Amino acid sequence: MISNFKLKFGRAPGLNPENITATPVTVFVGPNNSGKSKVLSEIEQYCRRGSKDASAVILDDLTFTGLAADKTPQAIESIKQVPGQGEAINIDHIIVGSRYGRQQVPISSLTQFIEKPDTNIQAFCQWFLQHSTLILDGRNRINLVNQQSAGDLQMPPQSSFQVLFRDDKKRHEVRRIVNEAFGSYFVIDPTSLGYLRIRLSQRAPANDLEERGIHAEAVKFHSEAQLIDLASDGVKAFAGIITEVMAGDPQILLIDEPEAFLHPSLASKLGHEVSRAALSAEKRIFVSTHSPTFVMGCIQSGAPLNIVRLTYRGGTATARVLPSDEILELMRNPLLRSTGVLSGLFYEFVVVTESDADRAFYQEINERLLRFKPEWGIPNCLFINAQNKQTVQTILRPLRKLGIPAAGIIDVDILKDGGTTWTNLLSGANVPNISHGSLATMRAAIKQAMDATGRDMKRDGGITILSPTEQEAAKNLLSQLGDYGVFIISGGELESWLKHLGASGHGPSWLISVFEKMGEDPNAANYLKPSDNDVWVFMQQLKNWLADPNRKGIPA
Repeated sequence: MISNFKLKFGRAPGLNPENITATPVTVFVGPNNSGKSKVLSEIEQYCRRGSKDASAVILDDLTFTGLAADKTPQAIESIKQVPGQGEAINIDHIIVGSRYGRQQVPISSLTQFIEKPDTNIQAFCQWFLQHSTLILDGRNRINLVNQQSAGDLQMPPQSSFQVLFRDDKKRHEVRRIVNEAFGSYFVIDPTSLGYLRIRLSQRAPANDLEERGIHAEAVKFHSEAQLIDLASDGVKAFAGIITEVMAGDPQILLIDEPEAFLHPSLASKLGHEVSRAALSAEKRIFVSTHSPTFVMGCIQSGAPLNIVRLTYRGGTATARVLPSDEILELMRNPLLRSTGVLSGLFYEFVVVTESDADRAFYQEINERLLRFKPEWGIPNCLFINAQNKQTVQTILRPLRKLGIPAAGIIDVDILKDGGTTWTNLLSGANVPNISHGSLATMRAAIKQAMDATGRDMKRDGGITILSPTEQEAAKNLLSQLGDYGVFIISGGELESWLKHLGASGHGPSWLISVFEKMGEDPNAANYLKPSDNDVWVFMQQLKNWLADPNRKGIPA
């Protein structure tokens, strides 16, 4: 078993590499090109060779613990091969093998290495673990349900279908899972003599004989069921993975993007069942995914779980273990669940706004920057909205705790709010407690100065209603908050941007008006493109904070 795995980098630049205690399930998440699929292939290569790969860029080392003596015979039996006709076997040797090859090994040494891998890790991996390691990726998962040879019933099973055909308990478990997912019944069809096929039946077989036999009743039963070949790719992928997990019985299972072809509800179901199987069978399962619903299925299974977020940007890589109990707590919050905040795990950056109108506007501004002024645009960024300025920190706090760079955009009237509202914002942005007092004093003084003008700070121009010296103080406060990823609209509110367009209304009505005036066709003369002022510069400031690997506000 893999007991620990060490990566080549840590939670932040300059920190020690992560040395992670293995759990039954490890899920790798993160943005595109962060190394999620790469780490799976590096784990696979290590398990087959028993040594570090000099070209590995993510995995540094694996540590193994042996199986208990009472479990070793069963483990050996799972990889034991029958001698071929005329094949000579050395004394006290057996043949072990899989689709990855076969070899003769001394039984006493094999037993020793399985129980104590450290005595010879290379032999442990090359004689045993490589035959008990399976990787499932986009290229092969659809083909897992293709018909397989029925084999010789007098010999040990050689494929997952042969295992299921003979093992009623495992076959019934696969049937339960597939039925709960699709409402049809998974059955193994032996009526094409010499081959085993999967069918999906509208009813369960009356008994095991009706499913496993070749008599008239069995032939009729299978003829009325649908071959899985005619099912959708989602059904094939789901059934194929479940079949291999339950019947293929690998000690190490690596799955790349298991959610491919699956509806979110099926991705959740798959995560739940795969994790349960890992727990009950003492397997180690490593998964790379882009699906928050798959992750939640894993968490809700109750199996011990590692969630490892990988990032890579500008030559700097990070790896952070995310506690599953914190993610589960995050998803119990109705506000966080409704905003889809868990999707932030799969983006490089997150921007949190007050309302949906704010979110839509800043997202559109960013899209135009990425197209026409990419050096100011924020790539691979998720824009989500809270319900108001008070709840922006409710979303910022858990995202940052998980190591995700999340910036907040808030109207200037946040300066009206002292007490817990102000303190919660600073805490959610991870501003050091020792700074809270001075920032609170500055906020109160600026609010008093704004109130003294008799004007509305939000509607009448933001900090521009202040005198020059007071404006300087306000800019200093906003700059300090910006250092921690909290960006206050100095002009007041959302509607203070792009005044020259003459958009009217407030909130959603203003958004419709400004979008009409911004234009839709990039080739049209009236299409608004980025300039070097206004909201475009504001977005550049967000981009600079988000892209800075030494940014303030993310807990180490």
